[in-house]
Amino acid sequence: MTVKEITIVRVYEDPGRQPHEFRVLVDRLWPRGFARAAIDYDEWMKDAAPSSELRRWYGHDPTRFTEFAQRYRQELARSPGKEAIARLEEVEAERIVLLTATRDVDNSGAAVLGDVFRSRNR
Repeated sequence: MTVKEITIVRVYEDPGRQPHEFRVLVDRLWPRGFARAAIDYDEWMKDAAPSSELRRWYGHDPTRFTEFAQRYRQELARSPGKEAIARLEEVEAERIVLLTATRDVDNSGAAVLGDVFRSRNR
């Protein structure tokens, strides 16, 4: 694998594609206000996102983030999350960009996904 870094970019603040990157939309729902052709992405990995039940429980409440992250890591350890992580590991790119519509990127599923990916690929 040749991935050097993984970053998270909010689709509403996307600076655009850079050379040698693979761009993955990691939200289960399509970002509001965007036509399909308006987002520059290589793959939409709905299965890499937290389950609908977990997402609704979390509700982007920062006081629940620690518990959310723990539950989401458990989801990523089994199907279909496990396969989504394996797919990211197969990507041949210098940089993987996780695209999300989440306002609070630091307390998001994309942040947890990025951490899981990094910990598996050290």
